[in-house]
Amino acid sequence: MSDKSPLTHFDDDGQAHMVDVSDKAVTDRVALAEGFVKMTPETLALVTSGSAKKGDVLGVARLAGIMGAKRTSDLIPLCHPLPITKVALDLTPAPDLPGVRITATVKTGGQTGVEMEALTAVSVACLTVYDMLKAAEKGMEITGIRLLRKEGGKSGIYTRDSGAS
Repeated sequence: MSDKSPLTHFDDDGQAHMVDVSDKAVTDRVALAEGFVKMTPETLALVTSGSAKKGDVLGVARLAGIMGAKRTSDLIPLCHPLPITKVALDLTPAPDLPGVRITATVKTGGQTGVEMEALTAVSVACLTVYDMLKAAEKGMEITGIRLLRKEGGKSGIYTRDSGAS
């Protein structure tokens, strides 16, 4: 290829490879991601009343999200294993959706960011909410998984525009 790809996970020949981060500075890095599980008001009532057959939907999904963040490099082929220093998930019933809004904050001190870990945490938590409630409603929708903010590293701070979709 004559032009170098702007995509860092491809070499000059267009082959996928893991990015060499050994020359990058170690900095504090944080990422915030969100996602939603849409459901009927009746299914959401099972969550808020604590009467779902499988138990504490939000508590189990929170733990699953934490575990997902920690396993990101096992799931996404070109992600680096990172020394994660914090994973926090917030699962909030959203009657106006109706459903559950899930956010994940992930932190590290390292040579590469934690955006994928935050996105994985949200994805796994959303899937767990679905799994915990699928007996009540199979038509739930997982939607809106996206990065809201990242800090640290050469590219600095990224904040999703409030008008972005």
